[in-house]
Amino acid sequence: MANNKKTPNKKPKLNPYWIYGAIIAIFIAMQFFNTNSLQDSSTTTPSEFMKYLSEGDVETVEIVNKREAKVYLTDEALQKEEHKNSKPSTLLPTASKLPNYSFEFGDLQNFENQVNAAIQDQGLKTHIEYKTEQNYWGDFIIGFLPFILLIGVWIFIMRRMSGGGGGGAGGQIFNIGKSKAKLFDQNTDVKTSFKDVAGLEGAKEEIQEIVDFLKNPEKYTSLGGKIPKGALLVGPPGTGKTLLAKAVAGEAKVPFFSLSGSDFVEMFVGVGASRVRDLFKQAKEKSPAIIFIDEIDAIGRARGKSNMSGSNDERENTLNQLLTEMDGFGTNTNVIVLAATNRADVLDSALMRAGRFDRQIFVDLPDIREREEIFKVHLKPIKKSENLDTDFLAKQTPGFSGADIANVCNEAALIAARQGKKAVDKQDFLDAVDRIIGGLEKKNKIITPSEKKAIAFHEAGHATVSWMLEHAAPLVKVTIVPRGRSLGAAWYLPEERLIVRPEQMLDEMCAALGGRAAEKVIFNKISTGALSDLEKVTKQARAMVTVYGLSDKVGNLTYYDSSGQNEYGFTKPYSEKTAELIDKEISDIIEAQYERAIKLLEDNKDKLTELADVLLEKEVIFKDNLEKIFGKRPFETELKPLLDK
Repeated sequence: MANNKKTPNKKPKLNPYWIYGAIIAIFIAMQFFNTNSLQDSSTTTPSEFMKYLSEGDVETVEIVNKREAKVYLTDEALQKEEHKNSKPSTLLPTASKLPNYSFEFGDLQNFENQVNAAIQDQGLKTHIEYKTEQNYWGDFIIGFLPFILLIGVWIFIMRRMSGGGGGGAGGQIFNIGKSKAKLFDQNTDVKTSFKDVAGLEGAKEEIQEIVDFLKNPEKYTSLGGKIPKGALLVGPPGTGKTLLAKAVAGEAKVPFFSLSGSDFVEMFVGVGASRVRDLFKQAKEKSPAIIFIDEIDAIGRARGKSNMSGSNDERENTLNQLLTEMDGFGTNTNVIVLAATNRADVLDSALMRAGRFDRQIFVDLPDIREREEIFKVHLKPIKKSENLDTDFLAKQTPGFSGADIANVCNEAALIAARQGKKAVDKQDFLDAVDRIIGGLEKKNKIITPSEKKAIAFHEAGHATVSWMLEHAAPLVKVTIVPRGRSLGAAWYLPEERLIVRPEQMLDEMCAALGGRAAEKVIFNKISTGALSDLEKVTKQARAMVTVYGLSDKVGNLTYYDSSGQNEYGFTKPYSEKTAELIDKEISDIIEAQYERAIKLLEDNKDKLTELADVLLEKEVIFKDNLEKIFGKRPFETELKPLLDK
């Protein structure tokens, strides 16, 4: 089979800058040959000149431009030994006589008086001549230098403006309207594949189907199916949306354009829309292709109906151009758009409709099984101990995203290295989880004995109430060592529920108020240490009343807006009377759980005191310490003890 590839033309192209350089070199050469460098006369001093003058060796003194003297010797003087080296040498032949010496003098009047006096006193025949020399080429270059610079800048700008081709993005000054997308194709080494994406089975299946469609389109088109226009990855931060896109770039054997939504944003008008046009133009030229837009909410926010200022016009024009390119009058089906966002509620409805984003793939936080798979991926490069149980680690990290788990593995490796270990063990991972959740330990923080006692009873109150309640989360450990901004902390292992019942929420609120209730029961005083607890229970109570409709007095109503539009409004979706009812109901729920916590602690005051004393002594207590004081927990859960020490 003949090779139809064109052999590259290896002849050097004529660069116009070479021409500009040659012209400049010619000007410099002309300037050089026009100066005194063409004639090499010996230099002397005024005192030596006066000596030569008094001896009668000087035939003519030529004063040039009132500051330089050129000396011409007589023929007899040229025969003397001291003047043998004064014969001038020249690069070019010349008919005129050249000076033998030259020097510069100070004041012209004084110099003339000295020379005239010497000539008259000794009766010399020396002539004095005056001459004005002018460098025409130097003056010409200096005069035209500003014009030369302006012409050079103009040529540079014109070349940059025409660098991108004809119209479209190339017509913009400095290619500012050109797409900033990074291209990945079969020539690009992208090592990420679907094997590196742990969990997310449903999302991977749909994404793999899109990749498979591009590889084997006949499998689907033979049955009349069409390639989907786009897929939108939606989910909380750190769940692996961008990682899925990287896997697509590594797996797909088609050009993959990757960029962020903010890459379309620019201070110049029309740049965003121009970049969208250029992006899809490049993708269509290389079709079939995939475009990945990360953080698409930067340009895809819902368009306002009454735009009071022009601040959003540019973003809306960019969005309009994107809508047209994805599903407009002249589009084709050879370009697939992948996008990722964690703010799907603020996206424009026209962008979300079928025909543009046919599929919305929800990438949720991983469950316990998926967390174990994610741990296995991130533990591959880590030197871990042989008895490390990934199932245990997965149970210890409820609510962690994939990015959080990667951070836990890295922190555990750093902690083990800091302690000089040869392998990362179970305790290092537990310390890493504590470090991420609570912050760094501050053992040198100055705490008075009375404050430490109050903190111990506060944390013991949390532990006691949660131990006594059926639906409260099982306790893992309690510490009074300051971490981050907190003076003490209690670690729980929440049950991963899909739905939450009112009694479960109330038990959690009662356990959260156990710290303040313990301070009230023991010291009959309360402190500011319960700030985070109060914030938590207030949010829970407000959600019960205004979001989930779990209040009998307010009823089965919700004021939650999933579209997120109400948060920008200036009016509440309920009357002032209802607002008072909501506030009263929230307060009643919280106070009822506070009184419940106080009663529980008063009934178990001796055990609370014993637990606080153990906590003051050891600073960190675990589940087995509570079992020694309280006995087995009355409400056994399906979860086995996860942390015993």
